Amino acid sequence: MAYIKLPENLPGIRGLMAFRPETAKPLNEFAEILLRSDDNTLTRGERELMATYVSHLNDCFFCQNAHGGIAQHYLQCDMEFIDNIKADYEAMPISEKMKALLQVAGSVQRGGKHVTPEQIERAKAAGATDLEIHDTVLISAFFCLCNRYVDGLGTEAPSDRQFYIDRGKMRAEEGVRSF
Repeated sequence: MAYIKLPENLPGIRGLMAFRPETAKPLNEFAEILLRSDDNTLTRGERELMATYVSHLNDCFFCQNAHGGIAQHYLQCDMEFIDNIKADYEAMPISEKMKALLQVAGSVQRGGKHVTPEQIERAKAAGATDLEIHDTVLISAFFCLCNRYVDGLGTEAPSDRQFYIDRGKMRAEEGVRSF
């Protein structure tokens, strides 16, 4: 049960967005730029994977599964692959650039000052651009905010992960503005 009265049948951030549309609008616009804009060399799947990973580190069940469902759609993989990346991305068959950026994302999740020059150099050596590093930090920081928003108000989240898998394609096609 959420800590405040939210519209029914709107889990996670969706209920919060409906509760306060005037704050939902800029948050959704920001998320749309970060996760879906075409002027980024990171794929939508890679950006959703970052959101999923940070949400996993923050133990936000709704966000890690909602964005995991979208990531799996974009990356054309199953949820087990996403779960394995969350558990140990270094051991997974993803690009060295993505591994380096996920390391940066994990450091941002702990606190911005945990990002080190060595991590940035690793990302650059793996081919990450300044924009990709910038957006990695911003996506990670943004999802820390969203995770705390969702969990801080005790929102409800369907426990059946199939719910998120089934909705991943729809969310990918409609975008975050549909939340």
